[in-house]
Amino acid sequence: MDMDAIIADTDKRLSVHEAVCEERYNAILESFEKGTKRMERIEYLLYAVIASVFFGKDFLVELVKNLIK
Repeated sequence: MDMDAIIADTDKRLSVHEAVCEERYNAILESFEKGTKRMERIEYLLYAVIASVFFGKDFLVELVKNLIK
């Protein structure tokens, strides 16, 4: 193989590698975004559980009724 062929082959392989890595990176970012949304929901549920433990379930029911109004 001459030098130009080696350079062209290396350039092609590097371009494919970069494209694959970009897809993986975007999938990782998407996974982080989904995880953040899940953690927010879990956090709100934990707040509700903590409130019900501290104040009792009747307080929580009344709070939800007032929030819905």
